[in-house]
Amino acid sequence: MTGEKKTVPLEEAREQVRKVCARLGLLHIAFARTLINELGEEKGKELVLKAIKGYGIRIGEEAKARAEAEGGDNEPANFKSDLPLYGMHAGAETVEVAGETRRRAYGCVMGEVWNEMGEGELGRLYCYVDPAKYMAFNPGYKLIHTRALPDGDDCCELVVRPTTEQERKDFAEKDRDWSYIDR
Repeated sequence: MTGEKKTVPLEEAREQVRKVCARLGLLHIAFARTLINELGEEKGKELVLKAIKGYGIRIGEEAKARAEAEGGDNEPANFKSDLPLYGMHAGAETVEVAGETRRRAYGCVMGEVWNEMGEGELGRLYCYVDPAKYMAFNPGYKLIHTRALPDGDDCCELVVRPTTEQERKDFAEKDRDWSYIDR
């Protein structure tokens, strides 16, 4: 080895991340569709949401540990983005809507894949990772979608809001329905 650093043009890096995101979207549909086909619509979706909740909890706990290691607490401002900066979305912006700061992401690769497959509704279950990770980071807050590409919107729009006591209770219970949190 010469110790020389290799660089990759930004557009190439974006394309590589886009490919991984497309594959992740396909993987989600494959697993979700298999569960539904084997167990029926209701039980299959229930297990998909259970898996997504577990996935989100792992992400939230990791984010919490990272914030604490950096000397911060688990307030929403200390939740560091866990998504790639390049390639997962075509672009993003922060906007003010009805007194709330919201993040809009355009061109979600996974949402586009799901919609192209006619699986937007099933793909959308993956998006429940967002409230799950935030509630694992700090149960007092949730990150919810006010708009979502898989729902037919032109972008994904997310906002952090306080949770209710009932939402915290339902999320904490192992077998309770918590999916209403992001509807």
